Amino acid sequence: MVDTTFIEELASSAPTPGGGGASAYCGALAAALATMVGNLTVGKKRYADVEDLMHATIEELGWLQDELIDEIDADAQAFLPLAAAYKLPKSTPEEQAAKHEAMQNALVAATEAPLAIMRTCARVIQLTEVMAQKGSGLAISDAGAAAVFGRAAMQGASLNALINAKDIEDHELSRKYTREAEELLAIYLPKAEAIIEYVFWKVKYE
Repeated sequence: MVDTTFIEELASSAPTPGGGGASAYCGALAAALATMVGNLTVGKKRYADVEDLMHATIEELGWLQDELIDEIDADAQAFLPLAAAYKLPKSTPEEQAAKHEAMQNALVAATEAPLAIMRTCARVIQLTEVMAQKGSGLAISDAGAAAVFGRAAMQGASLNALINAKDIEDHELSRKYTREAEELLAIYLPKAEAIIEYVFWKVKYE
C-alpha cells in the first residue's frame, strides 16, 4: 500500500510541506523512474556496450534521489522561520524593526532551499537524457515520464525561489538568486522538453 502521509500533510493547512517540498518529491520520482530504466537495461546482451555507463548512471541517480528526499525536509526547515516571521507583532517601531530583520534573514534560507532543489533536478534531467537515449527501448516511455517529472520539479522549485528572492532587500543577492534560477530554467527546461519530444517520436514511430 502506498504511504500517503506526505500527500495528506501537503493537502493540510500546515505551512509545510509546500511547493518546494512537493517539487523535491517530484524530482525524486524523476530520479527513481530514470533509475528503473537503467535497472531494466543492465544485464541485457543487447545493451552490453553501455553496461558500465548504466551502472555509473544508476549509482549517481541513487545519490540524487536521496538528496532530493533530504531536500524535502530541508525546504520545510528553511521555510518555517519565514512563516514564523510573518506572525511576529508589529505594533511598535521596535517590533517592526525586529520583524523586518527576521523576515530578511529568513528569506535568504527560503530562497536557497528551492535553488538547491533546482540544481539537483538539473542533474537528474541530464542523466534522464542518458537513459532515454541509451537505455532499454522497452522502458523508453518511463524515461519520458522521468523527464516530465524532472521538468515539473524544476519549474515548481523555481517559483518558490523567485517569489522569495524578489523580497530580499539586498539587491545584489536578490539578483544573484534570480539570475541563477532563470539560467537553470533556460538551460534545463528545453533539455527536458527535448527528451520528452524524443521519447514521443520513438514511441509513436518506432
